[in-house]
Amino acid sequence: MNSRYLNQIILGDCESVLKKFPDNYFDLIFTSPPYADQRKNTYGGINPNNYVDWFLPKTQEFLRVLKPTGSFILNIKERVVNGERHTYVLELILEMRKQGWLWTEEFIWHKKNSVPGKWPNRFRDTWERLLQFNKSKKFSFYQDEVMVPVGNWAKTRLTNLSETDKKRDESKVNSGFGKNVSNWVGRNMVYPTNVLHMATECANKNHSAVFPTRLPKWFIKLFTKAGDIVLDPFNGSGTTTVAALQLGRNFVGIDIEEEYIQIAQKRISEVQIMMPSIADENSDYEDLEIDDQEG
Repeated sequence: MNSRYLNQIILGDCESVLKKFPDNYFDLIFTSPPYADQRKNTYGGINPNNYVDWFLPKTQEFLRVLKPTGSFILNIKERVVNGERHTYVLELILEMRKQGWLWTEEFIWHKKNSVPGKWPNRFRDTWERLLQFNKSKKFSFYQDEVMVPVGNWAKTRLTNLSETDKKRDESKVNSGFGKNVSNWVGRNMVYPTNVLHMATECANKNHSAVFPTRLPKWFIKLFTKAGDIVLDPFNGSGTTTVAALQLGRNFVGIDIEEEYIQIAQKRISEVQIMMPSIADENSDYEDLEIDDQEG
């Protein structure tokens, strides 16, 4: 593998570009591809009925270039067609499992600042999926890097513990789950839930779909360490690559639109100039709205 591709934004279709990369190369793939029938003015749009067939050859390449310990995070959401949710995301998950992917987890991004509105047969859409896929059950997972403040619930819940709270309390429905509440006495930080409460990106990045930088940062912290390699095969305006750079990771971005390549490269250059003054990114939890409940 020629290192000239490392820390670069590459112009081209990811399915073709990734053939230049060896097997088991990337530690994390984080991306938000064009949703069905979306971004027609920039990416042409993909009919919902054709979406799975369009995407599967790409996920086959992702599977090849991802390390056995790596993770693939796919930000995607079904669209409404003829008054009902289309099933292309569900169909894609099933077909990816046939390719060899493990559908390990599903995170939800709750958009705190979604715009109010009124629709005839549904409410405001204020969340998106972030699907986690892996090649194996044993993958890199740095949970301590994304811990959050324990929350106000601890002030009352942990003050007077019952005898049950002081030992592992098995689930009453025989699910196999249990908890020992006393384990959290005196702790200021706990592990988060799989629901991320983050505002959408408001700044104009001249792109039709920009997610906040803190979104890929959260997953980069969770699944990689300094020096690892992060790929965004639908790089757009470069938010994932900017996040990787700020966190001391290597990156590769791929996009078919030259205009977006230029935008991403400009953002990367600006970050590189500011690198010495970038504050400690471990305080990202301050921008998360933490549920006031037991962690």
